[in-house]
Order: sequence, then C-alpha cells, then structure tokens
Amino acid sequence: MKGSRCTAWPQELSDPSGLRKESTTITDNGNVLQVTDRGHTMVIDKGLGRNSFIDLIETASHYIDCVKLGFGTAPLYNDELLTFKINLAKKHGIIVIPGGTLLEAAVQQNVVPEFFNTICNLGFNGIEVSDGTIELSRWKRTELIQEGRNRDLQVYTEYGKKLSGSIIDAELLARTLEIDLNAGAKLITVEARESGVGVGIFDDKGECRVDILDAILQFIPDTKQLMWEAPLKHQQVMFLRKFGSDVNLGNIPTSEILALETMRRGLRQDTFEFGVKASQDKEFVYMI
Repeated sequence: MKGSRCTAWPQELSDPSGLRKESTTITDNGNVLQVTDRGHTMVIDKGLGRNSFIDLIETASHYIDCVKLGFGTAPLYNDELLTFKINLAKKHGIIVIPGGTLLEAAVQQNVVPEFFNTICNLGFNGIEVSDGTIELSRWKRTELIQEGRNRDLQVYTEYGKKLSGSIIDAELLARTLEIDLNAGAKLITVEARESGVGVGIFDDKGECRVDILDAILQFIPDTKQLMWEAPLKHQQVMFLRKFGSDVNLGNIPTSEILALETMRRGLRQDTFEFGVKASQDKEFVYMI
C-alpha cells in the first residue's frame, strides 16, 4: 500500500490550493490500483537501478499514478531486478507499464500473444497501446486495447507520431479518443516524446503551438480523459495554468515528481497563485 505522508504541517502549508484530495487504493482482480481525483501523473523511467528506484518510491510514490518503463527498456533488465521494480511499485498502488514502443515492436515482429503472456507473467498491471512508430489499423488498435482489458490490465493509449515535426490532427484525436475509451482505455496520451520538442503540440523550441491546442479544445472541450506528455517544466506550468491542478500529465522525469506536485499545490513560484486564490478571502497577518 502507499506510504503515509507527514501530517504535521498545517493544511495552509501542505496544500495552499486546498484542491489536492487524498488518493486511495483498491484491489481489482488481484491488482492494486490507485483511485484519485487529483490529476494523473505518469512517470517515465529510462533505466533506474534498484537503489534509485527505491529512492523514487520512498520519496514520491504518493504522487505517482503510473510508472512507464520507457521505450523498449523492459527486456534489457535481468528478470529479478525487473520484477523487483514492478512489485515495489504495485505495493504502493502504482500502475507499471512497459513503453508503447515495445508493444509496437511485438506487432512488427508478430509476437503479440508472447508479449502479453510475458508482461503478465512478470507482473505488469498495465500497458500502453500506441502507433507512434508503426501504422496500426483501427481494428488492430481496438483489438490490442480489448486484449489488455481481458487480461485485467489498465490500458493507456497514445495518439501522435514520434517523427520530428509531426503535429496533432485535432479531429482525428477526438475520434480516436471516443473509440479508445469505448474499447476500454483509461486515458489517451497526447504524444510529445520524452524530449517535449518538435512533436505533437510543441514546436522545435518546446513551446506550445497554441493554434493546435485551441483546435483540440474545439473538438474535445472536456479534456479529463486526455493526458498531456509534458517533460519540461514550462510545459507543465502551461498545462496547470490552462486546465488546473488536476490536469493529467505524462512523461514526467523521475527527478521532477515532487517539483511537479509543489506546482500542483501552489507551493512553487510558478503557480503560487493557486494558493493565493484559496486564501484571497482571508486577512493576511505578517509577523514583524
């Protein structure tokens, strides 16, 4: 189960925004799952060793909903270390998934059943279905989502290509979102890669392409089922200010979890106004 946090701090200091409600855990067919209404945070693990992963869980597990073992890194671990990481994360109510690129490789190599058998045997409790590198037909994408759900896995999907310069088609994203959710997906992620530069809604400097974001919002006015990949701090700030502290954010570096949580709560200069708004009706008394 998830570790307990220090409760000695007054609410006004631990969460000035007053919006970060506690998360809980449930058991679904033997899998420990996190239930939260505080915004989903997906972390990308690009190769942490045992000690670093233990440190990550000890310091930040309460603020992590999902750990993605990025790209095709999962088969590169020895089995003992891999299962240790998976089991430790699950013990703390975290979904653990291999990168979507690994499933794309399984499709390309025609070993999809072997992929599902292996990740279930290892203890993964989620998958990512994407076609950032290959082309997936609509029926195949739906089939992969449904196979994941049939195996009691949480399914995240991803929309967008990884090729530099690729952009998001807002209308197609909306159609994909609807079909993916109906097939059993939990959230659909808007592609930005681990760099956050030159892909999706970000230009080659990592700045938001406002016209593309505005187009997405025309087709998807309620973005609660979207998760935005935002590996860079200024991107996280932009999404938090645009959509609020409960926005779903993905591809967060493992070293930035607490930093992101402070921004969600208004405990960092970048979003300090989150806390000020919660206290605007109070009289401020300064100590001299």
